[in-house]
Amino acid sequence: MSIKITKECINCGACEIECPNQAIYEGGKAWKMSDGTSLKKNGKDFTIFQKPIKQNIYFIVSEKCTECVGFFDKPQCIEVCPVNCCILDKKNEETKKYLKKKYFFLHKKKIYD
Repeated sequence: MSIKITKECINCGACEIECPNQAIYEGGKAWKMSDGTSLKKNGKDFTIFQKPIKQNIYFIVSEKCTECVGFFDKPQCIEVCPVNCCILDKKNEETKKYLKKKYFFLHKKKIYD
């Protein structure tokens, strides 16, 4: 499953700098799938800006969140959040296999079981 940030967020930004997929954004910021990934064509960024998911607190783009699969054993946002507002999103369950595929898609790398 993906991770989400709850309304208890204090906007400290600790999670954003720890995310290896650059899937976490400050509230009100536009985002792109290519941010922090290998999603480029001929060296050019071809993805377009998307509207912010939340306005007043940090948010996680679930399409980019791999729960740190491919990078770490545990989701780093959950590990560093001082108020425990980064939590598993039970409405967006994803298998480990799917998270690995997502990692491969975002970073053009293959990881093995």
